[in-house]
Amino acid sequence: MRAPNIVTAPNVDPEENLDRMRKGELYYAFVPDLIAERKRCALACSEFNKATDVSRRDQLEMLNEVLQNDEPLPRRHFGMSEEGDDAQLADLPIVEVPVKMDYGYNVKLGKGVYVNSNSTWIDTCEISVGERTLIGPNCSFYSGTHPLDPTIRNGTRGPESGKPITIGEDCWLGGNSIILPGVTIGKGSTVGAGSVVTKDVPPYHCVAGNPARIIRKIEVPGADDSGGEEVGGDEAEAEASGAGAGAGDNKGEGIQVLAGEDAPTV
Repeated sequence: MRAPNIVTAPNVDPEENLDRMRKGELYYAFVPDLIAERKRCALACSEFNKATDVSRRDQLEMLNEVLQNDEPLPRRHFGMSEEGDDAQLADLPIVEVPVKMDYGYNVKLGKGVYVNSNSTWIDTCEISVGERTLIGPNCSFYSGTHPLDPTIRNGTRGPESGKPITIGEDCWLGGNSIILPGVTIGKGSTVGAGSVVTKDVPPYHCVAGNPARIIRKIEVPGADDSGGEEVGGDEAEAEASGAGAGAGDNKGEGIQVLAGEDAPTV
């Protein structure tokens, strides 16, 4: 029996292929260097996920290995207690285990970011999360995509592509949210639990559902809520006033939508 061909893509220049991936252009994922990068990240994630009883500093060092972040941590001075060291690391991201990433180096987490357990990051292109953003459990970020034409898609032998995901500062993503390629979520916005975000979310808005629709605007004195394509349009604005926002609505059946000021659950 002939051995299966593991490397399924044609011969490509590795640097050019990686550059095309990061730019969101068509590239080949099943080439030796990218397979090796995904294996490296999988091993780093595995070590990070197993280290549940380590110091905050050790956890951050392992997270930096996943992210390939070479920025040094604040130095722990001689005689400093672990509590004192934790205090100087307090503004750095907190990522609960387990976590799954494809490459790691395309994920950028700002200061004060909190990521709850079981997050998935398909970081074909950059996925950036702004400072002080809170992410609930089981959230997924899919920056990778494929050609719609199956003759071009061609399984593992064909090319794929991606689009960056940008999440602004001070956002709140409820549990089980899914963010799709090319989406920008504006500063200060909230995504209801179980939502699938397919389009940009303007700053200081609440969205929920599958696909996510605007539920309401968040009134923050002095906040700039300009920019971003509004999700849903006029029909979504009707939902924001109360119509069609129930759990049995056929636009979001089975989805927990915003109810009051405290949803979504993180």
